[in-house]
Formats: sequence, C-alpha cells, structure tokens
Amino acid sequence: LSLQQDVIAGFLYAILILVVFHPVVDLIDNFNLTYKYAPLIIITVQKVEEQLAALRIARRCVPSEEPAYLLDMDTSTAAQPGSSRFVAVSCSNKSIRVYDRETLLFLREYSGHPGILSGVRFAHTCDSLVFSACSRGTVKCWDVRSAAQKPVQVFRGYPSNVFISFDVSCSDLIVCAGTEKVEKDTFLVFWDARGVTDSASTTKEPLGVYSESHNDDITKICFHPIEPNLVVSGSTDGLVNVFDINKDNEDDALISTCNSDSSVSSLGWSGEDYKQVYCMTHDEGFCWWDLAQLDTEEAITLLHILDVRESVCAENHGLHYLVGGLYHEKAGKLFLIGGTSTGDIHLISCSTDGLSLVGTLCGGHSATVRSFCWSPTDESLLTGGEDAQLLLWKPGAVERSLTKKASLKISSSVQKRVRVHNTSHKNRKK
Repeated sequence: LSLQQDVIAGFLYAILILVVFHPVVDLIDNFNLTYKYAPLIIITVQKVEEQLAALRIARRCVPSEEPAYLLDMDTSTAAQPGSSRFVAVSCSNKSIRVYDRETLLFLREYSGHPGILSGVRFAHTCDSLVFSACSRGTVKCWDVRSAAQKPVQVFRGYPSNVFISFDVSCSDLIVCAGTEKVEKDTFLVFWDARGVTDSASTTKEPLGVYSESHNDDITKICFHPIEPNLVVSGSTDGLVNVFDINKDNEDDALISTCNSDSSVSSLGWSGEDYKQVYCMTHDEGFCWWDLAQLDTEEAITLLHILDVRESVCAENHGLHYLVGGLYHEKAGKLFLIGGTSTGDIHLISCSTDGLSLVGTLCGGHSATVRSFCWSPTDESLLTGGEDAQLLLWKPGAVERSLTKKASLKISSSVQKRVRVHNTSHKNRKK
C-alpha cells in the first residue's frame, strides 16, 4: 500500500511540475535559445558588478587652500582619442574648480559667481566649454582653456528668477534652468545656446518658459542622453514631468507626469534607448518608471520604494543617504550610489524585484559624499564630498599618493533645503 501511495504521489507531483513550472522553463529556454545575446547579458552584468565592487582609490587631488564642499561635478568628452579630459567641480564657496580628469591636477578656478551654484555641465560637442547656474538668475558658460575670470556667454533669466537646477541638451542647442518658487510662480526657463563661442561675453535672453506644470521649487532637470527634444524635471511638489520641447506650447509638450509622493532630489534616464526615468527623493525614496508603457495598458511603475535605507542591507555600515544613479549601457543595468555620513560609498543594483547591495567603497572619504561622475570608457568613478576631497576610483587600483590626507572638518553656508511637498497638484497623466 505504501508503494502504491508513493507511485500516486510521484505521478501527481509530475503533473504539478508540468502544469506550473513547465511554461516558465519554456520561457527561459526560449529566451536563451532565440536571443543571441542572452548569455552575454548574464555574464556582462556579473562582470560589471564585480568591477564595481573592486573599485579602489587610484588618485586623490591635492586639497585646496580654501576647503569647500564639492557639490556637483561633470567631465568633458575627449576631443580626440587619447587627448586629455577635464573635470569641473562646483563648490560651496561659489567657485568652479577645473582639474585634469586622469591626474586630478588642479588647473584653474572660476569665482565670478555672486550667488549659490546649482551645478556644472560640460558641453557635449566641445570639450572646453563648461556651464554653471547661479541662484542670482544667470547661467554662465566658461572656456576652460582660458584663465580669464570672464565667461564667454551669460544666459540671463527674468528679474525674480532664482535658479536651483539646470542642464544642457545633448545637442548643445538648448539650455534649461529651474527656479525656486517665488510667490506663486515657478519656471522652467529656456535659452538658445547656439553660437556661444561666436559672441563672446554677450548676454542672451530667454526663448520662453514653462510655468504651469510644477507648483513648487524645480530641484532637478535632466535632458535625454540621445534625444535633444526630451527633458525631465523634478520638484519639491513630488512631480516628475517629461516634456517634448519641440511642441508649440507647454500643455502639448507635457508627455507624462509621474508622482514620487515626495520632494525630488535627483533624477535621470535609463533602460534601452533611455525610455525609463528614475528619481530619488529628499527622504531617501526611489521611483522608477517605464515610459515605453505610456500608450499601453501596462503599469509604468517599475519600482517604488518609500525608504531605501530600510530595504538595502549594508552590513555594519548602514545606508544614510542616496547621491544619484548611473545607467551602465554595456550591462543594461541601473545602479544607485549611496553612502554614510562617515564617507563610505554604497553601490546598489536595481531590478524590478528590488534593490541589492553590490559593494561598499571604504577608506576614501571621511564625510558625506555629495557628487560623483561615472566614466564608461575606463570603468572609473570620481567622487567628491563634504571633506573637500576629490577621489578617482578604478577597478583593482593601487593608490599612487604617498600619504592619505587628513580629514577636513569644514563648515559651509550651503544647506540642503527640504520642503514639505504638496500633493494637491492634479496628476494629469498616469
């Protein structure tokens, strides 16, 4: 009887496998057999994660005589293969510092900013031009080949504008800046950036503004990496708006409005052909949307985590904050950069199933990391923080500096502004 029961149980178990698991196995097998890059994708993701976890300090810059928080950074695209590249850093003392990308040798500093800086961006088609935005309502363009303290171009906003975010389109044709809310107004301001080097030291007036899509401070702006007409903006009102600026008016230009349910601190593009948008919030939340699903019945939300600090386990280190995200094209993978108040840097992998810790970079910074820049060319990472240090990390590197610099305890007039977001704004799109 016992043998007969075992046979029946085995038969029923086989049926269960065929009914439940066989379709899933077929899907996996079909993907592996029909998609020629399937094994490569798996191997590439694993290799990239291993490389990220193996990042080590290659160089440190020599600290400035006037230490300052390193708030934002960007690197230039080499004009020719093998030519030197630059890194520009915006600092809490209202200056922009320019370094050699590989050696971290200090080159020059621009200090002609009357207000707080809200970022730096290199031009995409000219490696010597760098843009900066200032809270006094201007965006300036500098030529890093020149030590002159005079910008080659000034983009001026309207009298009440206080710029706290900006970006440059991938074609370098358009500059866009976001403002603080003044009374009831908040704006996305646009300029024509063509002919920057042909009209030195002149002032350009705005092409126009978008004024209806946000109702609070516009904290982040990011143009699409390959489509110059697309731009995404994030605000303390919790909304993440995607625009097609080729359209005639703001209502037609607004492609999508996504709600992060919190104040947006950072955002970017990811996925194949960069059809996904992600954002981080000031209370360390994370949202990820797939815009390719806008015209379908599928949900566009890929992942929504209210507090990343509670969902990512970082052994004995903790996760105190998020800095931003990077999309690794080769691996087709989105990663987040976070860290601790003592300077440890966490590398976090994103999937629709959740977030997972890839590795932790220790022994570099001694305070909060505020900015980073990833280079896909040599798989290296630049980081800057509140300890005034600029570090270059490379897989398996050995630090070339003779001694580690002591941690610098400095104060800054720059304080992170976090506002309670307003959820009353109507979400016009799904």
